[in-house]
Amino acid sequence: AWRVRDIGTGIEMLLVPAGGFQMGCTQAPTGQECHGFFVPVHAVTLTSAFYLGRYEVTQAEWIAKKGLNPSYFHNQADSANRPVEQVSWNMARSFASENGLRLPTEAEWEFACKAGTSTAFYNNSNDPSSLAGIGWVPSNSAGTTHPVGGKAPNALGFFDMIGNVWESVADYWSSYSPDPQTNPTGPGSGSQAVGRGGSYDTYNPPVYSSTRSNSLTLDDVSRIGGFRVARSP
Repeated sequence: AWRVRDIGTGIEMLLVPAGGFQMGCTQAPTGQECHGFFVPVHAVTLTSAFYLGRYEVTQAEWIAKKGLNPSYFHNQADSANRPVEQVSWNMARSFASENGLRLPTEAEWEFACKAGTSTAFYNNSNDPSSLAGIGWVPSNSAGTTHPVGGKAPNALGFFDMIGNVWESVADYWSSYSPDPQTNPTGPGSGSQAVGRGGSYDTYNPPVYSSTRSNSLTLDDVSRIGGFRVARSP
């Protein structure tokens, strides 16, 4: 099915088909350069379809399974529909595992985010001023998170993959290899993991791109850090 709802968590998920793409910074935002950890661009093949959360995990979805809400922005009228934050990589991975889910690999995340595009942003633009239409970023966020799904989705139907909160992915941090890869999962261990997509409070256009964004300490918690989940069909 193209669109499903996970029985255990109620999280809405969309099917991402198998396919190949060029991973890394194929085009930089206008006036910027492809930073060293965004390159080299390399061919990646994903041989199996997978499901990915249509939205970032919300505070309501977290509370339903974990009870205590760790979020800084927990006391707003619409907090239930805002992404959960102040969640470390280890916390995100634990939530996913406890519910029969997982974090997407970095390659899966980027493939789903790009949705067939090769531009800096998934709206077929390299212009940072276009970000306001697809994500909550410093220019429009007023310094806070917002309910998920409030901006335009990408071509596969995913929301907020740029902006709102950083998203933890499964891979430990490492440099890219120029060699073609099939179903890459990153190194087997490490002291830092990968975060993707930027946040409502990150003042650096390149990190909002569809390519690599940031490294995360495994137990770091921040009001700009959240996640979305994945699962195999």
